[in-house]
Amino acid sequence: MPHAGWHEFRFDGIGTSWEISTAAPLDASLRSRILAEVERYDSTWSRFRRDSLISQMSVQAGRLELPPESAGLADLYRSLYSLSGGAMTPLIGESLEQLGYDAGYSLHPRGAAAPPPAWDDVLEWRGTSLRTTAPVVLDIGAAGKGQLVDLLAGMLRDQGLTDFFIDASGDLLNGGETPVTVALEHPYDTSKAIGTVQLGQRTLCASASNRRAWGDGLHHVLDGTTGEPVRTVVATWAMAETAMEADALATALFVVPAAALEPHFRFSWLKVFSNGSAEYSAEFEGTLFT
Repeated sequence: MPHAGWHEFRFDGIGTSWEISTAAPLDASLRSRILAEVERYDSTWSRFRRDSLISQMSVQAGRLELPPESAGLADLYRSLYSLSGGAMTPLIGESLEQLGYDAGYSLHPRGAAAPPPAWDDVLEWRGTSLRTTAPVVLDIGAAGKGQLVDLLAGMLRDQGLTDFFIDASGDLLNGGETPVTVALEHPYDTSKAIGTVQLGQRTLCASASNRRAWGDGLHHVLDGTTGEPVRTVVATWAMAETAMEADALATALFVVPAAALEPHFRFSWLKVFSNGSAEYSAEFEGTLFT
C-alpha cells in the first residue's frame, strides 16, 4: 500500500496478482466492472487460453477484427520491431512454446531454440484488423499488462478518482500527485533491493530474467532474431507517461541499446547487466545501493 489509510482492492488477472489502492473505497459496481474488463482483455489476448480470440490464429490463418486497444499495440510493436531489427516481436510466442513456456506450462523444451517467423512474411496488422498467412502464436505480453494497467486507470479516472495507485506485479501506475518510493528488486535475490526510485504521477515497469525462469538457464525474455534467452541483461526498469510504453520499453532494453530508443520515446530507464554493471539515463531519478 503506497499511503497509510488507503483502501486496497486485490485480485488475480491475466496470470498475475493486482492491487489497486485508493484514497476512497471502490464501490461494488466499479469493482465488478474492473474485473469484467480484466476478463475481457484476457479472453481476447491470452495465448494461454484456448478460448481466447488470438488463440484462433495458432490453429488457422485468416483475418480477425480486434478491440479498439489493438491499434495502440500494433503501432508500438511495429515501431519496436523495426528499431530492434526483429529482436522484439509479437510473434515470439512460437519461440517461447518451443522452449516449454506453452499454454500448459510444460516447461520442457521441444527442441533447440528457434526464431519466430518474420513479421512481413506472416502478419499484417493495421489498427484493429489483423491478418495472418499462416498459423502464428501471437504474444503481446511485453506490452499487454501495461496496457491493461492504463485501461483500468482510465476507468478510475472516468469515475472521478484522482488519488489511486495500481500495482500489477511490478507494473506500477501512480495516479496521485504524491510521489511514492519504490524499491528496485535485486535481480538475483527477490528479498533484497538494489536501490529506490521516486515515482511521481507516471508509470514504472520492470522486466527481469529471474521472473518466469525454468530449466537450465531458460527464461521468458527472448531475442526474436535467434529465439534464445537474452544472457547479457538481467533486469531493466522504464519510466514513462503510459504503462503500455513503459512495459514494452522495459523489455526492449534487453535487446536494444537505449540510445536507439531515446529519439523515439520519452522515457527514463535503468539497465542491469549480468556482469553486475549498470547503465541508466540522466532522467532516472533513483538511488542505487553500493
